[in-house]
Amino acid sequence: MAITSLLIALAAGAASAFMFASIASGALLSLVLFYLAPLPLMVAGLGWGHLAALFGALAASLGIGFLFGFGYVAAFAITIGLPAWWLARLALLGRANGDAAAVEWYPVGRLVLWAAGFAMLTTLSALFTLGADAETITATLKRGLMRLMGIPAGDSIAEETDRVVDLLVGMAPAAGASIAMMTLTLNMWLAGRVARASNLLSRPWPDLRSFELPPMTLVTLSVAAALSFVGGLPAIVAQIVTAALMTAYALVGFATLHVITQPLKSRFLWLSCAYVAVGLFGWPVILLVGLGLIDAFVGLRARFYQRRAPPPAPYS
Repeated sequence: MAITSLLIALAAGAASAFMFASIASGALLSLVLFYLAPLPLMVAGLGWGHLAALFGALAASLGIGFLFGFGYVAAFAITIGLPAWWLARLALLGRANGDAAAVEWYPVGRLVLWAAGFAMLTTLSALFTLGADAETITATLKRGLMRLMGIPAGDSIAEETDRVVDLLVGMAPAAGASIAMMTLTLNMWLAGRVARASNLLSRPWPDLRSFELPPMTLVTLSVAAALSFVGGLPAIVAQIVTAALMTAYALVGFATLHVITQPLKSRFLWLSCAYVAVGLFGWPVILLVGLGLIDAFVGLRARFYQRRAPPPAPYS
């Protein structure tokens, strides 16, 4: 590794470690920094090669271990270092496609699926630090949520409040997987934009409106959704898988929305409203998931492009 790449890797690792450790302050800004912690490593990986991201991740892990204890090394490696390095590595994978000048780059859909897998791994790793079975995990989550709500441990609470707490606890694993999935994909997009703006991105910018998930993703989602109702630890795992894959299909829904609104004069307004609604309220993302699933079943984008294609030239 060249000295420049080495220095970039060290700087990226230091920035990522600082952003990861800032969560200990408890400030609201620290939460934003924590979620953006993979960004410096991804920028280093896309701009200076995946080895820069790997070296930066290793340096950051060791630094966190020396400063906060080696129990935090695994937490950083699983949630930040490994996803940042691996996604940057895959994004730069390419192979010659017949013609030596034509390069087939790693598909965006598979990158999204890898991000979903890392979101599942991150969420499951966090849950297993709370307990090894569903009852222990649920009880620990409930105690933590009640602390956040200012309810002292052991105090009796109203039945309605207890139901609300139980509902939030039940939603927590799926919500955690969705948030992890969205932040990973957002970091990857931001890193790509930064590398591209700096003329450091070695691959062409992909057409994000046309990315597709592998066909087996829909089968996996169906099986996971069915297993979400079996109860116990298998149900929690299945809910995490379901949430991560549904988030992936929400991204497909956004891509589909970008395509089918192309003929509209008010396209910018529609897209802006969609992004703002999802960002402010959250629940409209269900509509995007539905749109992504419809596209997976019937090929909305392919049908749109077929209708928009120019008619064949008449025979002379």
